[in-house]
Amino acid sequence: MWLATIAVLVGLAILVWSADVFIDGATALAKKLRVPSFLIGVLILGIGTSAPEMVVSVLAALEGSPDLALGNAYGSNIINIALVLGATVLISPIIIRKGIVTRDLPLLVLITALAAWQLRDGLLSQADGIVLIVMLVVVIGVQIVLSLREGNHEHEDDIKADGTDPDHIEQSLVRGLISLFIGMLMLVLSSRAIVWGAVELATLWGLSELIIGLTIVAIGTSLPELVSSLSAARKGEHDMALGNIIGSNIFNTLGVVGLAAIIAPITANPVILSRDILAMGLITLLLVALCAFAFMTKRQFGRTSGTTLMFFFVGYTLWLVQTVNL
Repeated sequence: MWLATIAVLVGLAILVWSADVFIDGATALAKKLRVPSFLIGVLILGIGTSAPEMVVSVLAALEGSPDLALGNAYGSNIINIALVLGATVLISPIIIRKGIVTRDLPLLVLITALAAWQLRDGLLSQADGIVLIVMLVVVIGVQIVLSLREGNHEHEDDIKADGTDPDHIEQSLVRGLISLFIGMLMLVLSSRAIVWGAVELATLWGLSELIIGLTIVAIGTSLPELVSSLSAARKGEHDMALGNIIGSNIFNTLGVVGLAAIIAPITANPVILSRDILAMGLITLLLVALCAFAFMTKRQFGRTSGTTLMFFFVGYTLWLVQTVNL
């Protein structure tokens, strides 16, 4: 029991520290490379914080349980928006840019619709997996090109203040990359330690496996997204915080599921179609509506939207409890 308690406490401390290191590295990278923070959020934070989902899904596919990969990826997408983003904007409201409403969120809706369409017959073949991976490469390429065209306006003053000395820039890039790598590594490891300790404690306290799975494990795999988004928003990197969520969901839907399907064709449980795909579609559309409203009314994406998303998370969790066969 003491070991589990120490794992949780130490893991939480390292988690908070590593999130700051991770975001500092990402911010330095965005400034020195002069690329938008949103692009860093989508590519580096989004993909990097999806490492737990990728590991779980690949192992599930290799062990003959590819259906688990779908639940892991789609459940994580729901939690990312409803819980992670909801909690983030409750603490630190986010400013919504035009490009997020007109380009990035519609792209996320399109990808979510593709996921639903591919599962219409309850089967994901290896060919479907290849299509998803190709789509991921295309989406990443498009994001890079369009974001670079917009340029990085968030840190122009910082860039001018830093100067343009080549040696200084190179040293800053190296420090940023080192911070990014160490932060991401410690994020994943500390979240794993927290989940292990919490599961051990919950078992000792007599909680059921269902409750443990729906709460500790489900939230635990989203801890990297949660703490990195909170840290980014707290540091004023609003684009990076939202880009983290959008990038993570895109990577989960295309990369995680696509790789699992390539390893082993997936026959989906009917409940995934009637519950999880539906919930993922609804929360994605709700996010679009809330962001569009915030942009059109020139308000921050803040506490009202965060509360709405959190209520959705509570409702989805209750739905899970009712539909899981105990």
